[in-house]
Amino acid sequence: MSGVPDVRMGNWGAISLVAGREVTIRLKSKAFQVTTAVTLLLLVGFSLVMKFTSGDGADATVGFTGASAALEAPLKNSAGAVGQDIATRTVADEAEGRRLVEDGSLDALLVGDGSKIVVVVEKEIDSSLESVVNVLAGQLALNRQITQLGGDPAQVAQEVSGATAEVRPLEAPFDYDGQQLVIGMLAGILIYMSLLINGQSVAQGVVEEKSSRVVELLLATIRPWQLMVGKVVGIGAIGLLQMVLIGGVGLGAALGLGVLDVSLSTAVGTVVWLVVWYLLGFIAYSLVFAALGALVSRQEDVGGVIMPPLMFVILGYVLGISILPNDPGNQLVEVLSVVPLFAPTLMPMRLAMGGVPAWEAGLAVVLMLALIPGLVWLSGRIYRNAVMRSGAKVKLRDALRAT
Repeated sequence: MSGVPDVRMGNWGAISLVAGREVTIRLKSKAFQVTTAVTLLLLVGFSLVMKFTSGDGADATVGFTGASAALEAPLKNSAGAVGQDIATRTVADEAEGRRLVEDGSLDALLVGDGSKIVVVVEKEIDSSLESVVNVLAGQLALNRQITQLGGDPAQVAQEVSGATAEVRPLEAPFDYDGQQLVIGMLAGILIYMSLLINGQSVAQGVVEEKSSRVVELLLATIRPWQLMVGKVVGIGAIGLLQMVLIGGVGLGAALGLGVLDVSLSTAVGTVVWLVVWYLLGFIAYSLVFAALGALVSRQEDVGGVIMPPLMFVILGYVLGISILPNDPGNQLVEVLSVVPLFAPTLMPMRLAMGGVPAWEAGLAVVLMLALIPGLVWLSGRIYRNAVMRSGAKVKLRDALRAT
């Protein structure tokens, strides 16, 4: 023995020491503080803009004079038949209605005695509104023919409106809410950015310590795998704090201002799943990034060495935002969202949208949890064998060999 005392500490003590150091450094970082503050302000500002710029949600506003008021209810029914939402407004007389059309308060004005459709617009009628009034005009013409033949137009309309096709699906469909689709996309973006930024920070931190020889001092008291795991835990904690702040404030502002009208349980569930999948995804990918970062000694080489695993993060995100909005039940995405390589980006999107079977969500979590111990062992081996080698890039096969 050399006579040098063994000053190595316990596993959790060493990991906590390294993690605490990373948390302290990054909390004091101006970049972290400014980025977080600016993002929060942008989210609140965006919610305010959406609150004050959103109208009543109608596709058009149509005015009626006293004589044409009988057409108000049929117009709304005709609009619903073609998927349009029409707001209506009664005006004192035709002169007032024309003035409101001119100043933009009304998109159209129905005039006349209500026996036929006469529409006043400023210049030209919107194509969607034109479809609605044409449907109503056709209904009035049909009513006249029914009356001339001795029938009752109201009874015929009731029979027609009640006649629907019977649909028998082989599987119960899930009704995807439009706002939940938006939340799902935002969840995917948040997870993707967190993994991208914080994951790369782990690799860059490893290279920084390696190139400055700080790692040699740290490894005098702690083991290589403890240093690696501590760095992952510390940076992950900061990333989690940032993500929870951004996600919580963003959803809170949107719900509080009425921009989103999803239930509170849905919003809370989205944040919880964001936390779960951020932790699972960050731990898995950051272990790989830390190991690969130990292979190089220069910051400019970091991007190249971590690009292969980073491509899985990017691919999962791209597949999610390009496929799910138009096809929420896509089978390819369903399968890939359970695979650990893609689950951190795809599964939180699907969970935010809703309709994910409990067994799928559970299986994805179990597979990720089963993968992480293996990654700790493999990444720890690479890190241990490469982090003390400075100069040229260490080949992966050399880092995998026992020393």
